[in-house]
Amino acid sequence: MRAKICGIKDENTLRFLIDHKYPPEFIGFICNFPKSKRFVEIDKLKYLTNINKKNSKFVAVLVNPTEKFLEEIKNFNFDFYQLYDVSADKTKVIKNTYKKKIITALTIKEKNDVDKYKDYLNISDIFLFDGKGYEKSISFQHSFLEDLPNNIEKMIAGDIKYNDNLDNLKKIANIIDLSGSLETGNNKDLKKIIGKRIVDLGLNGSMNIPAICREDKVLMAHGVTEIKEGDHLLIFYKDKSAFDSFYNKYKWQHS
Repeated sequence: MRAKICGIKDENTLRFLIDHKYPPEFIGFICNFPKSKRFVEIDKLKYLTNINKKNSKFVAVLVNPTEKFLEEIKNFNFDFYQLYDVSADKTKVIKNTYKKKIITALTIKEKNDVDKYKDYLNISDIFLFDGKGYEKSISFQHSFLEDLPNNIEKMIAGDIKYNDNLDNLKKIANIIDLSGSLETGNNKDLKKIIGKRIVDLGLNGSMNIPAICREDKVLMAHGVTEIKEGDHLLIFYKDKSAFDSFYNKYKWQHS
């Protein structure tokens, strides 16, 4: 399934994603919403978007942007503008003025909210259906999307978790948008895992931990790498039951 990783704000994480064997198709940056913990200041945004994106596409995530701000970023290396709280008329003007592809983000609470996509037909390239909540990812009833036509490009977001049934999501969307589900919260009970080396965790061939996020750095992990308090682990797994067993063994809190 195609994926968008959203909320990137540091060079190490960005390069890790870009250089990965299976890079995400879309990489998103929070551009003009400082209340978000993933917000990127404009000078840093310019620097990050100058990095060679290789096979990925860069997405500017914009909440009702002003013309002044759009002028400030017009030469940044974005492929898409993802627009929240922007009318269809204004979306059309932005698309024609800045020559960017458009992801229209629609926040969904009730089934009737889904029908708002019709206002943006023939304007938007992708429709993102997201939960209501800008500062924190909030889920919504994904079944609301089941009756959408197949001839529109659909992206789905809203607190998608590691253990969600992606096979079900594939039936209703072309692309998944991940952000908070790839992060760990601040309230984890990692007492059983802190101080252990990766080789001591008893991982089998169905799982591996190739990298650790430590403070603002991404570290390549090896068998002798020791896990420290505050680390965020990147875990790849082939078999979900193997991950569930690992998850339950160490009983950390997941967010």
